[in-house]
Amino acid sequence: MGQDLFELYKTGNSKRYKDVSRNPQLRDGFTRAVEFMKAAESVEQLKGASFLHYEQLKYQNSGISSVRLSNSYVHRLLFTENETGIELTLIEIDDTHYGNKK
Repeated sequence: MGQDLFELYKTGNSKRYKDVSRNPQLRDGFTRAVEFMKAAESVEQLKGASFLHYEQLKYQNSGISSVRLSNSYVHRLLFTENETGIELTLIEIDDTHYGNKK
């Protein structure tokens, strides 16, 4: 997990992810997603958790998967996964996944 994401996970604050830090719904969604992914024994469990909206990305983002932080926002947690299990490498939080260009 990158330093900014680790800081957000441990303290609820991050200079890089200020929009998530300041929004309780996004911050709680991030923590909930990370906790669920840490507890999951397989990627199949991520697929079965409808609140995550898990998906494997395609095209230029091939090899990356994502889960949604909140149903009310487009913010997604991007990560890679390991074929031998659910060893996840968190990449970043992205809010441009659905064309929400700033």
